[in-house]
Amino acid sequence: MMILSSERRPARRLGVLLSAVLAVVLGAVAAGAQTPAAEQVGAQAPRTYATNSYAAVVSRAAPAVVTVRSQRRVTASEQRIPFLDDPTLREFFGDRLPQGRQVPRPERQRGLGSGVIVSPDGYILTNHHVVEGAEQITIELTDRRTLSAKLVGSDPPSDLAVLKVDVAGLPSLPLGDSDRVQVGDVVLAIGNPLGIGQTVTSGIISAKGRQTGLGDGSFEDFLQTDAAINRGNSGGALISADGELIGINSQILSPSGGSIGIGFAIPSNMARDVMSQLVKSGRVRRGMVGVTIQPVTADIAASLDIGQPRGALVSSVMPGGPAERAGLRRGDIIVAVNNAPVADSNTFRNTVARMQPGTPASVTVLRDGREQQFRLTLGELPAETSRGGREGEGDDPGEAEGGRLGVTVEPLTPEAAARLELPRDTRGLAITGVNSDGPAAEAGLRRGDVIQEVNRQPVRTAEELRAALDRAGTRPALLLVTNERGTGYVTVRPRR
Repeated sequence: MMILSSERRPARRLGVLLSAVLAVVLGAVAAGAQTPAAEQVGAQAPRTYATNSYAAVVSRAAPAVVTVRSQRRVTASEQRIPFLDDPTLREFFGDRLPQGRQVPRPERQRGLGSGVIVSPDGYILTNHHVVEGAEQITIELTDRRTLSAKLVGSDPPSDLAVLKVDVAGLPSLPLGDSDRVQVGDVVLAIGNPLGIGQTVTSGIISAKGRQTGLGDGSFEDFLQTDAAINRGNSGGALISADGELIGINSQILSPSGGSIGIGFAIPSNMARDVMSQLVKSGRVRRGMVGVTIQPVTADIAASLDIGQPRGALVSSVMPGGPAERAGLRRGDIIVAVNNAPVADSNTFRNTVARMQPGTPASVTVLRDGREQQFRLTLGELPAETSRGGREGEGDDPGEAEGGRLGVTVEPLTPEAAARLELPRDTRGLAITGVNSDGPAAEAGLRRGDVIQEVNRQPVRTAEELRAALDRAGTRPALLLVTNERGTGYVTVRPRR
């Protein structure tokens, strides 16, 4: 019995153990069936989009971006329908036939753009070209309210305008600091493209300090972005990923008229300066040094032996202006204003334009290989000044010489100067012929251009011109050229 009993008790223990193990396994299976997917081995947690969303930023900024609608009265051009004046038709139909010349009738032209409310009391920034010539302006808020707006002031050179609505407590988006923006920063563009309704697009800052020459504006310092901008976005907001208003959308570069990822916005710091003056006085005053400038190209830098291209080359000095009184000369290269470096001619123009007339300023120039500093008091840039005028970038004229330059020249007489519509006291060599395959033609020189200097040395005869070119050796020659478009420097690579 004992043996039998001793054989049965281990079997009972084994049965209990197996039952316990089975219970644990079944319990684990049952528990696994109730465990969330995120806790199962190898399972991925459901993706959360909040961390990758700009919804919170857009919800704060979007109510301050409005649609701007403008109307103006235009007169249709006079139309003429030739066959209505045919004598045969007149013979049959007489006075019942309308006259061939149709009297022009006034028409209503409607414009569409965007704007940004920048203060709760109703000041709105938009583009000048959105409201240019408008007789009636209305804005539409995101809550579908429509308000009548008045034009506070408009500034064509910067393509900015300020509107005002007489409503308080509006959602607003204050202007931020565009100087802190860096290439590569994420940005959002908000506006009403093509009238389809408020739209948000995203991209990055592609470049800074762009000058496009696409519009009528003379002062351009654009932020370039690949955030989609289309017609109707003009005047809308360009904001940072933090919701800061850093630009007013203004232009696109496109062969088709639609966005190809090259859009431009006016920096908020420029917009702030323009707006404050428009609100205060209805117009913008800009400082002026009194020079005509042009870019310093690689060839010009090489001809002047200054190393890397930098600064703005003075091609002429306004008689009696601040620059002349201070001692600046034609041929100086402006490399700093108030000790702030001048990267190029556009930087110089914008820097000076942002300063008020009457402001003292220091201008650092590179002359004869040495930096010199001059102090002056800024004048006021005339309102009608446009691209190519005083304080602007002059046209790149041409260059000349017989033989090595591919031109024929003759000394300029007072009579010839008058014939070329130049001042009678102009001195130099008039180009009488240009070889279409020569270096001068390649540089853009034309018959009638007058070469006054070569490498900063006056030339009055063909012999002086040849000698100056020989002294230049293999370097590009820097020519000062005058024509009916003005005076400016041009580089040319003479034949060897």
